[in-house]
Amino acid sequence: MNSRRTTAAALLLAAFMLVSAACGDGGSKTQADTAAGTSTPPASSNTGSTSTSADASKSKPAETTAASTNGQNQASGTPGVKQTAQTDTKSGTKTDDIQVAANPADVAVLVNKTYKLPDNYKPQDLVDPNVPFTFKEKLEKRKMRKEAAAALEKLFQAAKKDNLPLAGVSAYRSHETQKTVYDRYVKKDGEAAANKYSAKPGHSEHETGLAIDVAGSSGKCAAEDCFGATKEAKWLAEHAADYGFIIRYPEGKESITGYQYEPWHLRYVGVDTAKAIVKQGVTLEEYVKNAVPVTKPKS
Repeated sequence: MNSRRTTAAALLLAAFMLVSAACGDGGSKTQADTAAGTSTPPASSNTGSTSTSADASKSKPAETTAASTNGQNQASGTPGVKQTAQTDTKSGTKTDDIQVAANPADVAVLVNKTYKLPDNYKPQDLVDPNVPFTFKEKLEKRKMRKEAAAALEKLFQAAKKDNLPLAGVSAYRSHETQKTVYDRYVKKDGEAAANKYSAKPGHSEHETGLAIDVAGSSGKCAAEDCFGATKEAKWLAEHAADYGFIIRYPEGKESITGYQYEPWHLRYVGVDTAKAIVKQGVTLEEYVKNAVPVTKPKS
């Protein structure tokens, strides 16, 4: 009898030990999975909820900067730019890649609808070129970078010698001024129309200190389509490159430059580059290898 009781007690003890061991393995597995990061989180009591961290990452604009070596962008192949992919925070869709100039001080820097200047960029060598303007006030829009200003003085002297005196209309604009100008045009004509002839802040050549709008000395047709029919415009098209300037937005190239024909808009790029661009009959976009083309403006 005692033997049977002893045997039953032993069996009962063995069963209890097996149950305890099973419970211990379950706890160990949970701890191991947690440490490895593979454990499955418990289901939320609110079946309509989603992960807060996931939502946060989706709502934040995605921005990636491509590595560059010696100014050569490895992603785009374009010298002197770094690429950022931007995401529309409202739609969550990826927009056109925006290229940010890595060397904005380069006289041949490309600035357009898809290539922009750093937000904090301001040329450090701005001066007032010794040329007449259509206004008398000492405003920032008189200024140009020193090298471009010296070249402009020579260009104006040559035009005057040919009895076609010129006058400056608008040269340098700060980032803040360009924003004011662009916003005013948007308010006046609407964004679609404004985008054909005005640049968003950061995308304007005027911010480089290398561009200037010019007119005849009388100021007639200043920054207007009728300037294209003047003798001054014809002279500029034929001689600007001799002084390092190009007609930045030539006729028939709107789908490439993104802007309508502007015979008054001069851009300094240096004599060699200017002559090469004119000889090849191309735009700055086409001259700069692997440049991202801009979208043709909608009518």
